[in-house]
Parts: sequence; C-alpha cells; structure tokens
Amino acid sequence: MASLPAEAHTLLQPVAGEELLPASGLAQEEPIVADNDDDGDSAIDAPFRESLASLRSSILAYQEENGRTYHALSAGKYFLPNDEAEIERLDLQHHVMRLTIEGNYCLCPKNDGAKRVLDMGTGTGIWAMEYSDAHPDAEVIGVDLSPLQPEFVPPNCSFEIDDLEKQWTWNRPFDFIFCRMMAGSFSDNKSIVQKAFNHLEPGGYFEAQDMRLPLECDDGTLREDSDLWIWMSLVMEAMENLGRPVVAAQQWKPFMEEVGFEGVVEVNYKWPINRWPRDRKYKELGTWSLANMDQALESSTLAPLTRGLGWSREEVLVLISKARKVLRDTKVHAYWPMCIVYGRKPMTASIDENLGQFDVVNSPTSLPPSPLLPTSQDYEPIVLPTSSSTHQAGVYPSTARELSPMTEVPLSPTDAILSLPTYSRLRFTSALTEPYESRP
Repeated sequence: MASLPAEAHTLLQPVAGEELLPASGLAQEEPIVADNDDDGDSAIDAPFRESLASLRSSILAYQEENGRTYHALSAGKYFLPNDEAEIERLDLQHHVMRLTIEGNYCLCPKNDGAKRVLDMGTGTGIWAMEYSDAHPDAEVIGVDLSPLQPEFVPPNCSFEIDDLEKQWTWNRPFDFIFCRMMAGSFSDNKSIVQKAFNHLEPGGYFEAQDMRLPLECDDGTLREDSDLWIWMSLVMEAMENLGRPVVAAQQWKPFMEEVGFEGVVEVNYKWPINRWPRDRKYKELGTWSLANMDQALESSTLAPLTRGLGWSREEVLVLISKARKVLRDTKVHAYWPMCIVYGRKPMTASIDENLGQFDVVNSPTSLPPSPLLPTSQDYEPIVLPTSSSTHQAGVYPSTARELSPMTEVPLSPTDAILSLPTYSRLRFTSALTEPYESRP
C-alpha cells in the first residue's frame, strides 16, 4: 500500500500542548483491514439481526378475534381487521372514492405538483402507489399499523409501520399530508391535525376525506326503527364507549381552522346505499357503494360491538344479517354523506426546528357529543359546488341537487362540476362496469 506523503503526516500531528483524542488521532491509528473471509453471519451482528427478526415477527403476529385478524402494533386500538377480505374491500373503497372525485387523488391543489407526501393510514398502499406512479418526481411515504402493502412498489414510494398517535419521527417537512377514511382511528382528532400542521412546510396542504355518520335520507324511507338505523346507532355507541367516536368528518374543518390552517374548504358528496337513484351517475356510484358497504358491515361491526358493548360474535352476525337486508333494499332511499376537507399552512408559518424530536400538540380537546339516534331535522341538506373560478374559504355552494328515485338528472348537471378542475365533474364512469345502455 502506498505511504502517505510527508505533508500529510505533518497535517495529522497534534498541536503542541494539545491532547490527541482517540476519535481524531488518525496519525496513530493502524489502517482498518477488511475481513474478506466474513460470511456476514458473525456472532457480533447476530443480536442485531435477531432483534430485527423479533420486531418483524411481532408486527406480523396478528391478533385473531371473532374469526378475523387485527393489527399487532398497538394492538386493540383500531377497529377494522387486516385480513385478505378487508384488503380487497379497502381497494374497492379506493375505487369508489376516486369515482367520486372523477379519478383525481385529492381536491386540494396538490393533486399535482407535490414533492414530499405523507399518506396517513395508507392501508393497502393503493393510493400512495397510484399517486407515486402519476407523480414520479414526488417522494411518497405511506404509514399504517399493519404491513399490508405489497413488496414491489414504485421507486419513489415507501411504507412505514407506525402508530400515528405516538411521536412522529420524520425530521423533514412534507408539502402534502393526506388522510382518508380515518373516522374512529384516533382518540383525539385535534392532536392529529396539530401534528399534520407541524410537519408541513409553509404553503403545504392537509386533506382529509371521510364518511360522516349517521346515514341520511331525504324522503323518510329510512326509518329509525329499521335494522340498518339500529345497526348504525349501535356502532356509534360502541365506538363512543371505546373512546374513539366516529365523528372525524364533523371535526376536521373546525380543528384545522383552530390549529392555524388557512383557506379551509369543505366539500360534501353522497354515496347512495344501493342502486336506488334513477340518475345514472348516482346509480353507478350506488352499485359500487353497496359492494363496499356490504362487506364493511361485518368488518366495521365485529370489534366495536364485541369490545364496546359486550356482544357475542353470534349476536353481531344476526344484527349484520338484518342490516344487510335493508342496505340492499332499493325502496330505502338513504345515502352515506361523504366529506372532503382541506387547508393550507400559511406561508408566514415557520418550520419547527425540532421536527422529529417532539411535537407541539395542544392539550386534548373534549369531543362534541354525537347523537346516537339523530333525526333528519338535525342535518342540513348536502349541496354540490356552484360555478366559481377559485376556491374560497367560507364560500359554500347554494344549489342543491337532490337524489330522487323518480326523476332523471343529466349526467353533467351543473356548470360548476364542468368548470372546476379541482372539484371535477361527477361522471362516475368506469371501464370495469357495463355500458349504461346494457343495464336493466
């Protein structure tokens, strides 16, 4: 090996009167020799590998309960299973949501142009992977309690297994944080919104997409003594008992405004429970919605009612069977209210220099009461956006579009839906469905 030049030895000598510390004493260290005979299986790194194997096995050691499997990390806090049936349902739900906003990934301006994206509660990772494919310049991170994501993913997409209610450890800010269908996932929704705010760069966006319970009906065909209404009320009561009320959709907007987001916008949609609407657009959406919720009845009920109300599995299955009959009944003209809320972190806001070390979170906020047996008078009708060239906080649409089983509504009903690229047109078409003309 060639020796160091003389000037290098001079540079490496300690200054007179100064002790040469071991960490900097390169002049006195012997060269580090590589062990070419090492097969990578030495006893030195065995404990490290064993700890990784133990961690992996503990995460994969799913909890079995009522014939379904649930996450192992922070076991017991999340109510939906993570088995194959639920994986298929989650991908179906993703399809329904993208139909709702006509193939877009979100409503906020980060549908395009994001550089660093966090997908909270990524589930199967389908949203994160599709967003990564569509935006190859973006770095997309999906995080979830369960490792449900596939092994082969786009090069700009990665997944992490973590508990979002615990310390967020990302030390670089995001410019887009996305959250979908997380109602009932958190005990304190405001703290989650605060964490998202802290981990966004100035000008970054947070968007939440959620179902707003309870079910709604505009013509009284969903009765409060029906099995579907009883099912929904019991699930809401059980989640209250478990300390995770399913009221996130009602809370996203006020909490986002409270923690400092600006230009907060809320947009509402309707998912018919089945094919009851005459309008072709809503009939297609109702078909997909039924396929999704027909499976979700069991996955969203078993854990809440057995954990929160002390029911047996058999009792829950009987309730689900009764509720499913109403869900499929086209004489019941009910719909699931869907809510999308987004806002921007002000450009004047600063980035927390301690990002990844601790989060500045406001003290827990008491949750507003969620009625278990609400009446139709408690809720205002959902309306669709009216025509506007820009999104403005506090400006809401004034033209309502009722779902009616008797009247036909054109496929492209309003100038607003045709002219707003962010809201998108509600043309619910899909290559996976038959042409409208061939349907009964």
